[in-house]
Amino acid sequence: MRTDIFLKNSRLIKRRTVAKQACENGRIDVNGRQAKPGTELKEGDLITISFGDKKIKAVVKELNSSSKKEEAAGMYEIVE
Repeated sequence: MRTDIFLKNSRLIKRRTVAKQACENGRIDVNGRQAKPGTELKEGDLITISFGDKKIKAVVKELNSSSKKEEAAGMYEIVE
């Protein structure tokens, strides 16, 4: 699954366009490497999201093409 779509479906980032811009501006890392919007994710990947001085690290648990609000939090696990 594409990084920008995962971030939107998991509700880590509210909109896909914002997720795409975050990737293009170098604010999203996958397994320690800068991610592009089309970077393919697998279960177990570590995503780091940087906004200002705030960083969120999450591990991908599930890849769902669409999810309900209640299921979205189960797609990832916050590490830091």
